[in-house]
Amino acid sequence: MYSMELQTVVWKEEDMYVIKEVITGVTTQGKTIEEAMANIKEAVELYLEEMPEVREELKSIKTVGAISVELA
Repeated sequence: MYSMELQTVVWKEEDMYVIKEVITGVTTQGKTIEEAMANIKEAVELYLEEMPEVREELKSIKTVGAISVELA
């Protein structure tokens, strides 16, 4: 079994939180951030079950950190 750290972006649209996993592009939503997080985990797991070549490619990706930018 292999585990990976998901890199996600979350934002609110009307009454739902939308969440996107950055590397795979898988996107889902939830009424709360917690629900959205649970949904993205399940969605990425299902995606990777169907895409074993992507799963293998992800094993070589290393997380190096995050940056912040200031927007005017």
